[in-house]
Amino acid sequence: MIRFLTSGESHGKALLCIVEGIPANLEISSHYINKELSRRQRGYGRGGRMKIESDRVEFLSGIRFGKTLGSPISMVIWNKDWENWSDKMSYEGEPSEKVVPFTRPRPGHADLAGGIKYNQRDLRNILERASARETAARVAVGALCKRFLEEFGIRIGSYVLSIGQLKPEIKEKDLLKRHELAEASEVRFPDPSKDEEFKKLIDEARERGESLGGIFEVFALGVPPGLGSHIQWDKRLDGRIAQAMMSIQAIKGVEIGMGFESAMKFGSEVHDEIGWSKERGYFRYSNNLGGVEGGISNGMPIVVRCAMKPIPTLTKPLRSVDIQTREEVKAGKERSDVVAVPAASIVGEAMLAIVIASALLEKLGGDFMEELKERFKIYMEHVKNF
Repeated sequence: MIRFLTSGESHGKALLCIVEGIPANLEISSHYINKELSRRQRGYGRGGRMKIESDRVEFLSGIRFGKTLGSPISMVIWNKDWENWSDKMSYEGEPSEKVVPFTRPRPGHADLAGGIKYNQRDLRNILERASARETAARVAVGALCKRFLEEFGIRIGSYVLSIGQLKPEIKEKDLLKRHELAEASEVRFPDPSKDEEFKKLIDEARERGESLGGIFEVFALGVPPGLGSHIQWDKRLDGRIAQAMMSIQAIKGVEIGMGFESAMKFGSEVHDEIGWSKERGYFRYSNNLGGVEGGISNGMPIVVRCAMKPIPTLTKPLRSVDIQTREEVKAGKERSDVVAVPAASIVGEAMLAIVIASALLEKLGGDFMEELKERFKIYMEHVKNF
């Protein structure tokens, strides 16, 4: 399995991640990972932080001469904004008079619940780690997994379906083409001609001191049947995907395939009928279940939909209570985005890549790429001849 940990605070010196389970002899470069980090920073409606940071990864271990060693890979992403926060986020000593405790928790954020849990009277000790800045490290891990999956013909992509109540019709049906169109859009919608409509909505929200959420879709193409398992709850592929997506900051809902819509239909309208041909082997006539049946991939594209709530930091804050005085106040403000749904779709790609890569490794076993490719070839022959 792929195991990873991230560490670091939003305005700390750096974000760190350690990844275990990537097999030896996988070709990888910092350039490949940096492209993914750059994609996460784009999107109309992002805040001032993106003008400061230009995320770049630095390898610390587990890679030599452009190939993985099979040992844990550690990576660091330095925070440029640390220069402006080194006094407020110092690792040693006592806080100076310049350090003003954050005591006005924001509704919808981890501020108050985290302060209670960890007994922190300065809620910055919570919000710095709870920040979605942490997802930069996840995207770096996801990039490693994407690179691994490419060796087996598996592609990961995403696009935005809606922002706020604006949900234009998507004419393109092909998932990969949708992804490619989204790459040319400022809001990652698979029709760049609709960008101005989205930008107008985002500008209006900014002027009102509001924030916006939305829905994005992530997919995986080329996933073979047989990943995951029905035999225990924690081995089910759809369950693992849902948990991974729900772990992304501000995600409040996850659907796989038709999702909630399937609850309102007859069984004959939902379940994907099975076919077989000499050229294709087994296939489905539709993909309403999003590529997973009984917790196991069935060979169809895996399609996941995620709902992101509006960002909790508002420039016209909601009511709150100062935890020092217990008096009613307006919630605290932090530099923030108006909307981050386009960026969240890139994080969704990373998390899906991590889950699929881990499931593929479980299926194949092995410690180096040559071994895994040979086992994959044998398994795909089994699938073809079943």
